[in-house]
Amino acid sequence: MIPSGPIHPAPRLPALPVPDGSRRRSVALLLGALLGFGAWAKGEETPSPEPSRASIAAQALLRLEATDLSANAKLDETVHKILGRVRGTPDFVSLVRHFHLTDQGEGLVEVAAARGGDDSGAEAMRILLAGGAVAPLTRELAGTNAMAASHLVQAIGAAGEARGVPVLLPLVLDLKRDSTLRKLAVKALARTSEGAGSLLKLATEDRLPADLRFGAGAELSVVRWPEIRTAAARLFPAPEVAGGKPLPPVAELIRRKGDPSRGAALFSGKATCSTCHAVRGQGVNFGPDLSQVGTKLGKDALYEAILDPSAGISFGFEAWLVTLRNGDEAFGLIASETETDLSIKAPGGIVLSYKKSDIATRTKQALSIMPAGLAALMTPEELTDLVEAPSGLK
Repeated sequence: MIPSGPIHPAPRLPALPVPDGSRRRSVALLLGALLGFGAWAKGEETPSPEPSRASIAAQALLRLEATDLSANAKLDETVHKILGRVRGTPDFVSLVRHFHLTDQGEGLVEVAAARGGDDSGAEAMRILLAGGAVAPLTRELAGTNAMAASHLVQAIGAAGEARGVPVLLPLVLDLKRDSTLRKLAVKALARTSEGAGSLLKLATEDRLPADLRFGAGAELSVVRWPEIRTAAARLFPAPEVAGGKPLPPVAELIRRKGDPSRGAALFSGKATCSTCHAVRGQGVNFGPDLSQVGTKLGKDALYEAILDPSAGISFGFEAWLVTLRNGDEAFGLIASETETDLSIKAPGGIVLSYKKSDIATRTKQALSIMPAGLAALMTPEELTDLVEAPSGLK
């Protein structure tokens, strides 16, 4: 079970002098003498909701010399009791690392699932992958907790371990998984040379799913390994912008600052966005309403939506081709459906209804209705302005 409550920062404990002869004493007695934990450390007292006592106990243990727990039953008992009380926190990860514990896979997964790619999440994942017992990790990734799965993938990427590649590749190739999670897996793979090489291999063998090609190309274009960047430039050529020049890497575009007011003018003019999208009642109600897009998507997602619209088609906005028995065709979005009728919203926002008895076939299209190649209409500066426009809609 992944904890949902807040994780309190561990208080810092000053270095504690360890008395002479303490190695002959049990750690339980040492904690009782130094910190007054006595019955609490043995689990005979109801723990306080204040987390500092457990954190202080963990800090005390971390100041002891790392010892083989199998040779000291009292130490093993005390460490595992404190582990149970700091589970889900950075202290838990520190104790597992300090005492070289190999039986805490589920606890490490909990930390990584809660904290994602921060220091504690990355360290928990690094320890887990180094131990090789990844069954708790794969179980959680296969579960229904989308947030936990996303955090775990981010932790794998932050850990920067080649051992994470075999865990991430199945996510990339599983078309049934959420596209956002699969894109995060691509980002995580690009953090290691082994993972980046695996993405290149998939692309070379034409096995990289089409909806991930743009993201993979963007990530591989800025990796630190020159040979991978060179190969990626051949496999993922940059889109052209106005004037036939190649588009700068997306990572570079994200760092640029555009002009929201010029972007708004492009939205309703040269970029033709308003012919399919509405913003606060202005425009055509055909594609997704973009009134709140500034609060929902980051710049990286906006660039992907413009440059590779088929990479992430919003639910309910899939294109359909309907063939009628008389040979005519209808193309657009499914606006509504009853037992007897099907309504199709065509580009431009016009809704037409058809009797199901008159329909021969209907086929969902793999490509987005939003046309690709919009970048060719604009300069890089104009594209940057367009992406900046949603900042005025937050």
